[in-house]
Amino acid sequence: MIKKTAAELAELIASGETSAVEVAQAHLDRIEAVDGSVKAFLHVDPANVLEQARAVDAKRAAGERLGPLAGVPIAHKDVFTTADMPTTCSSKILEGWRPPYDATITARLRAAGMVIMGKTNMDEFAMGSSTENSAFGTTHNPWDLTRIPGGSSGGSSAAVAAYEAPLATGTDTGGSIRQPAAVTGLVGMKPTYGGSSRYGVIAFASSLDTPGPLARTVLDAALLHEAFSGHDPMDSTSIDAPVPPVVEAARRADVEGLRIGVVKEFGGEGYQPGVLARFQETVELLESLGAKVVEVSCPHFTYALPAYYLIAPSECSSNLARFDAMRYGLRVGDDGTRSAEEVMALTRAEGFGPEVQRRIMLGTYALSSGYYDAYYGKAQQVRTLIARDFDAAYEQVDVLVSPTTPTTAFPIGERADDPMAMYLADLCTIPSNLAGNAAISVPCGLADEDGLPVGLQIMAPVLGDDRVYRVGAAVEKALWDRWGGPLLAKAPDLTEAVK
Repeated sequence: MIKKTAAELAELIASGETSAVEVAQAHLDRIEAVDGSVKAFLHVDPANVLEQARAVDAKRAAGERLGPLAGVPIAHKDVFTTADMPTTCSSKILEGWRPPYDATITARLRAAGMVIMGKTNMDEFAMGSSTENSAFGTTHNPWDLTRIPGGSSGGSSAAVAAYEAPLATGTDTGGSIRQPAAVTGLVGMKPTYGGSSRYGVIAFASSLDTPGPLARTVLDAALLHEAFSGHDPMDSTSIDAPVPPVVEAARRADVEGLRIGVVKEFGGEGYQPGVLARFQETVELLESLGAKVVEVSCPHFTYALPAYYLIAPSECSSNLARFDAMRYGLRVGDDGTRSAEEVMALTRAEGFGPEVQRRIMLGTYALSSGYYDAYYGKAQQVRTLIARDFDAAYEQVDVLVSPTTPTTAFPIGERADDPMAMYLADLCTIPSNLAGNAAISVPCGLADEDGLPVGLQIMAPVLGDDRVYRVGAAVEKALWDRWGGPLLAKAPDLTEAVK
């Protein structure tokens, strides 16, 4: 049961062939069996999970009309507020905090009748590419437990790849859904910025943060995307427009006549040969399916990484100022002898991890008097140039493609002391965040060097989310026909690995 897709499970539950309780229990059993080694979850309350599932079964028995994903389990990234379980952002500064309200996306999952299995591990405050920055331990890649599962949504990607849940939520600020999806053999989607609500998502970089789905199939990702997206008056950046027809596009799975642009700037030195080989094969596959493939130059993409690492830290230094030890969360040194400023400094020193502190300091410096124009202002100008590159490209093509990441999953600890090497994991994903457009990662094979998953990134204009699902589904269908099933079926037996 745990290896069925979300769409298949939804059909089984709706037909009465199984119950939401049976499905939930099967996934709880799987979590019990493997999560001690994978470490995808920070919080699981079996009683709460089964109570949610029983409520779905009761509604169905009473004849209520339920959503298409009713009864399907989902793992929830610990950046979304949840009134019935802790929300920590994997930070000591919020350890044990129970929010007084649900995030909009949490509320929409509940309204859809989905069963939230628990909260997943992440890089602290979503700052990282490996889930090694969590204050509560490192998550492991189910393909190889010595390797990273990506980040910052690594707990979510590991949970889905380990069959602990068929679906998961993530957030993508610079690639934090697509990069974990790529290195664990999953589908990961960054919707158009503003297409999914940020209300109740603990902010890292407000102009970049984008919630989205992680799944094992393109259709499953589209179903989840449709379930939690749409305008939210509680989010001032939410787009007041219909959700693009993503499910219809995923079912269409056709690229006949589409113009597909290969981004010239993504490739060459620094890219793993096996990643480039699988990417080139997939481009040739698209051409064989009837797409017209051309090379497109986006010259300012080479400046995306430095621009991002000025803009994102600047926004984080502002957003994280709210963690002041005065209202909620950790408080250190409050013995009655210290000033509020001293307590605040002690709390932040102990409560924030090294990467969070690094980015706060970078951002504060970039925003400081005398440097704002030289650093933050220039970075925003580069951001505009990148958006113009996208606009020019989409005058020539319908979608752009590239590798999702330059390499496969690297060993845990390999880049932990080298921030620049870590940041390069998001080299291909960051431009779409800066421009706010839609982008997806779908599995496209295994690298020859290490037998680990490689991801294909498909990018489309703002509100062109359905385009990436259409192309992604076509690639998935053709590759599954070639492989004889999903890429994840080629993963080593995790049950044996955890013994």
